[in-house]
Amino acid sequence: MQQPVGSETVNVLVVPLDWGMGHATRCIPIINQLLACNCRVWLAGEGDTLRLLRQEFPELPAVPLEGYRVRYQKAQHSFSLKLLTQAPKLLFTVRKENRWLQQVLKEHPIDIVISDNRFGLYTTRAYTVFITHQLAIKTGLGKWADIIARYINYRFINRFDVCWIPDYETGSSLAGELSHPTSLPGNCRYIGALSRVERKPRPKQYDLLIVLSGPEPARTDFENKLLKSLDRFRGKVLLVRGTTYGAPLKGTAHISFADLLTADALNDALNAADLVICRSGYTSVMDLVKLRKKAVLVPTPGQPEQEYLARRLHENEIFYSVAERDFELDHVLRNAARFPYTFKQETPELYRSFVDDLLEESRYKLKNIS
Repeated sequence: MQQPVGSETVNVLVVPLDWGMGHATRCIPIINQLLACNCRVWLAGEGDTLRLLRQEFPELPAVPLEGYRVRYQKAQHSFSLKLLTQAPKLLFTVRKENRWLQQVLKEHPIDIVISDNRFGLYTTRAYTVFITHQLAIKTGLGKWADIIARYINYRFINRFDVCWIPDYETGSSLAGELSHPTSLPGNCRYIGALSRVERKPRPKQYDLLIVLSGPEPARTDFENKLLKSLDRFRGKVLLVRGTTYGAPLKGTAHISFADLLTADALNDALNAADLVICRSGYTSVMDLVKLRKKAVLVPTPGQPEQEYLARRLHENEIFYSVAERDFELDHVLRNAARFPYTFKQETPELYRSFVDDLLEESRYKLKNIS
């Protein structure tokens, strides 16, 4: 049984989902705040997700945990249909990661578990936090499929002590319907946007910054399409591949490549770029809004959440968006140059106070289970 948390150091395990880099990168500001509160933080995961966090926090201990390892499908087929075919594997992984957590709690004095979209990391032996912006799941398979998906989602969320929603409860929502369904589980709290970036004055270094991420083979498909288009582009380009797998790409006089960047390096690149091209993942959206950076969003084909976000942000004249099947670099750049990019959202860092509250709430729970 855990010891009561008083003046002792609080041990926190942080585990992001392994679908792209966004789940890991939005954990970075939370980890920084935990460290500022003198917590001892543990990391867990595998592959590029864990590698990115270890690159950011090389001094922190890490525990290996197998990822969900979802494979995407070729272009136009629905991501949701692909997930359905992998449902047995996903459920097995959820049960497996719950058993893994119980073992970790026996071996290490973990007081708080923070899970970014990993459904199996609930327990009564520690204070548990689930992070998601996607309460109303859009499956792309119709109303009833959305209702069933939300029901399953809520069943898992209710197993955690608290669910943190990285959006704003009132005012200018970033995720729209995704984070503001008609009803919420009782343990939900809106903690504001999570972003690791800061606006800084930087001289222009890149005409175009491309940041790739997401499941394979969709990430590689889009990378290959971009590489063909960039042969004709004469401006200065930095392409961040979002993976360490595969052969490294050789730069040219006007194109530079990076596999993964630290938070500081990406922050500098974003501030030094005229225009960004990236997927419409929610973490990218939070970063770009905070920086008020002009961007072209290209949703992962067949992924309803990204398609919804891209469409909503385009209609609200915040970011230009285009479907991957219609992506032609010259045409996109001409249209993007004429787009208004109307930024109205403020992004106060509310999450800091929620981390402070978390430490107090965890103390109360752990005293009662000791």
